[in-house]
Amino acid sequence: MATLAEIAAQAAGCTRCDLASTRTQVVFGVGDPKASLMIVGEAPGKDEDERGEPFVGRSGRLLDQVIQEELGITRARLYITNVVKSRPPGNRDPLPNEIAACNPWLEAQLELIAPKVVITLGNFATKVLLFGTPAAKQGITKLRGQSYPWRNGSVLVPTFHPAAVLRSGGGQPLAQMRADFIRAKQALAAAGAAP
Repeated sequence: MATLAEIAAQAAGCTRCDLASTRTQVVFGVGDPKASLMIVGEAPGKDEDERGEPFVGRSGRLLDQVIQEELGITRARLYITNVVKSRPPGNRDPLPNEIAACNPWLEAQLELIAPKVVITLGNFATKVLLFGTPAAKQGITKLRGQSYPWRNGSVLVPTFHPAAVLRSGGGQPLAQMRADFIRAKQALAAAGAAP
């Protein structure tokens, strides 16, 4: 099996979908390749496309704050990626063919990292990772607030995307996001893993 670095190098030249012609670069993922906790978002935005790292804009600053305050760690101790590795033009939602084109990269990340807990940020990431289950038919508002048994004994914890929390002005969605991160920390402890 290839290493995470080898797969990232392969992904850097990906032309499986039309996003290859509009992106600045592939935004593969960042963090500890042996992390017990993995965070999966939707797709890179403008800042991420320019810098080549997931969650570096306003959403990333909020995510970093919640990671620090609720998990007591920095992003370097976990692994962060997106379902789609290239920025959709105008930050539109990823199309089904784009999600399908990137899925082998995400599956390779999940297999190599083998996290004990996966936090999904928003509808797209949650629906992709819960695909084929009855839960995948519900929206993030109904899915968040609980954890789901997932692959190989791991746990999936859905929460709001930080961009949605920022658009809402914080308040209750931010409190709910924080509660979901606490839930993920508890799932890690139950699995005998530290964040």
